[in-house]
Amino acid sequence: MTGGWGFKTYAILFIAFIYGPVLMLPLFSVNDSNFATFPLAGFTLRHYADLWTQRPILEALGNSVRIAAGVSVLATVVAMPAAIAVTRFRFAGKAPALAFMMLPLVVPSIVMAVALLVIVLRFLGIPLSLWTVAAGHVVVCLPFCLSVLVSRLEGFDASLEEASRDLGCAPMQTFWRLTFPLALPGIISSLLLGFIISFDEFVIAFFLTGTENTLPVYLYSQLRFPNSLPGTLALGSLILIASTLLVVLAEVIRRRGVTSDNPGDI
Repeated sequence: MTGGWGFKTYAILFIAFIYGPVLMLPLFSVNDSNFATFPLAGFTLRHYADLWTQRPILEALGNSVRIAAGVSVLATVVAMPAAIAVTRFRFAGKAPALAFMMLPLVVPSIVMAVALLVIVLRFLGIPLSLWTVAAGHVVVCLPFCLSVLVSRLEGFDASLEEASRDLGCAPMQTFWRLTFPLALPGIISSLLLGFIISFDEFVIAFFLTGTENTLPVYLYSQLRFPNSLPGTLALGSLILIASTLLVVLAEVIRRRGVTSDNPGDI
């Protein structure tokens, strides 16, 4: 019994340590003051109402949404054939190829950002813009999308595809009539996860952006202005809620139709 209570206490303290600072964001966003301090000056929702009158924030938000939407689609399109190759075929160099595609997961973001900046400016001679940010985000999102799709493709019986080919279906017919419908929850989950990662990414966007900012870069630039803090907190709270809902939705969709012996799975 003592061990059980000790574990529960540790779990509560761990969750509070990880998520406590994040939960301060919505708390201070309803504070009737320009400063995030205790005690709270009062309760107000005017910071949320003022967001829709701030054109720079809305423009940065639009940039991030457009980039995230395009990146999620492109990363998923690239990851889908790679996931099929990894889960359905045996070929020389399979493990090194998979490790190379997963490399952005372990390489520090600052190192990746500097490397991409050097490639874009020195070797390719491309001016920095939202297009270069999108290209960098594709590199970052690809391993996440690939992981989701590989997990989904490994979750259903591959003999169904063999049966389809035995019945005379061409490879593309098998893909569109069988593999794609069965993998659709994973594809949707990949799109949602890619969107979230691209939308929230800061370091690569900070290095590769030009005259137009994404939302994380814009919010960072506004932190030195006290009058901009309430709006930043309000928008950050909305993004926090939306990101949490999208992550939960992506995981629920990914697990749909996949059997599991783990009672803790959704």
